[in-house]
Parts: sequence; structure tokens; C-alpha cells
Amino acid sequence: MLTISQLAAHAGVTVRAVRHYHKIGLLPEPERDRSGYRTYGAAAVVRLIRIHTLADAGVPLARVQELLDAGPEEFADGVQEIDKNLRAEIRRLQDTRKRLARLAAGEHLALPRSVVDYLDRLRAIGVQERYIEMERDAWIMIAAQVPHQIDAVIAKKHEELDHPDMVRLYSLLSEALDWPVDDPRITEVADIMERLMMRAVEAGETGDDSWDDQFVDLLDSATVESSPGAERLMAVLEERGWRGWTRVERVPAGKLDAELPPSAGDSC
Repeated sequence: MLTISQLAAHAGVTVRAVRHYHKIGLLPEPERDRSGYRTYGAAAVVRLIRIHTLADAGVPLARVQELLDAGPEEFADGVQEIDKNLRAEIRRLQDTRKRLARLAAGEHLALPRSVVDYLDRLRAIGVQERYIEMERDAWIMIAAQVPHQIDAVIAKKHEELDHPDMVRLYSLLSEALDWPVDDPRITEVADIMERLMMRAVEAGETGDDSWDDQFVDLLDSATVESSPGAERLMAVLEERGWRGWTRVERVPAGKLDAELPPSAGDSC
């Protein structure tokens, strides 16, 4: 007869594991000798080896008892089911690792590849990191709001970036976060944006009406709050008959005159 230590050694497990298998009912409690110690025979060794083999193969302990008591056909079906569950778990863990890798990469957090590539292109033309971080946050909101449109929107942004006006605009905006409200460069930004807006209106590309108005207002407000000069820039553009940043609108002259205070036209 074997002691618990000898049993564990024969099966290649620890004494602690043997006691755990007793506790959860996988290994029946043996008889004890006159001194109160457990004693085991060959049957216990065989069962413990089978338990250890199944557990070591990745079979959950909750399923080990079922397989130990199963016939050949039931055993094969049970192993196939466990293998299917393990493969699903492996895929889940692989997806988790990919998400963690994207988190570690910073900009990959909540952003598709197309947006990350676009931000890298902005870096390549010299846009400062502070501005890129602000734009990144806007793209995170857009990607979450309209995930089915984001790749097409970014493709259009790449087309726009091929134009010298857009490159110059980014160059100015990159430095604009600390401009005071009376910085003369605000006028140059307004000039460029007006040219871009006119081309967009002529091409029928003034913004997607399918975007929720509240969401558009949220993006516009984030732009206005980004720097002291941003609100002034939006005011100058509105004085020239343009409204909006995310969704550009041409304001009819009569409506604009009715909405502006008498002195607004003389402010720039």
C-alpha cells in the first residue's frame, strides 16, 4: 500500500494536488490505516494518472469526472467538444492580445488603420504633435459615431491633402493653438478656408447631412474651445457668409445680415 506522498510521486503530481482532487470528488477518499493515514492501491495510481493526463491536456477539472466515467464514443465526443471550446478561447485570447497591442501603440486605441495612417501623413508634412493629438481625439469620436463611413471620409481627406492650400492650412493650424484672438494669421487661415469651402460647395461636398446635428455641434464646439483664436476664426468666417466647421453651410446674405448685430460687419 502507498502513502499519499508515494501516490503523488507515482503519478507525477504534488501532494497538494492529490488533496485537492479528494476535496472536489475526482479521487475517492481511501481507507486509512490504524494510525489514521491514507493508504492507496494500484487503482488509485491509475485513476490519478488519468486525472493528471486529462488536466494537463487542458481539460477543465469540471469536465474530468465526466470523461473518466464515459465510454469510448462519449469520451471522443467530449474531447472534441472541449477542443472546440479551447479553440474558441484561443481566438478570444488572440483578439485580446491584438487589442492590447493597439492600446500600447497609443493612436490605435479606438482608431481604425486608415485614420492612423492619415495622422502619420500629417506628421510627415510637419504638423505639430499637439495639433495631431487634438485631431486624433476628434477622429476617435467620428469613428465611433459613423464607423461604416470612416474609411471613405479619410480617403477624401487624403485627396484634399494633395492640394497646396490644405497643406498650408495644416501648417498654420498646427501653430495656432496659442495664437491670441487678434493674431493677423487668423485672416490668412480664414482666406484659405474660404477658398476650400467655395470649392467644396461647387463640388457639392459641404458635409454629410446624415450626421446627427448634436454630434456636429459637439465637434464644432471642440474646435472652438481648442484655442483663443479658434472662436475668432469661426466668427470671421461667419461674417463672410460661412457657418460650421464639420458641416460647412453657405449662409444667405439676407439671413446673415438679419442675424448679425449692426457693427459686426466692421469688426475685421
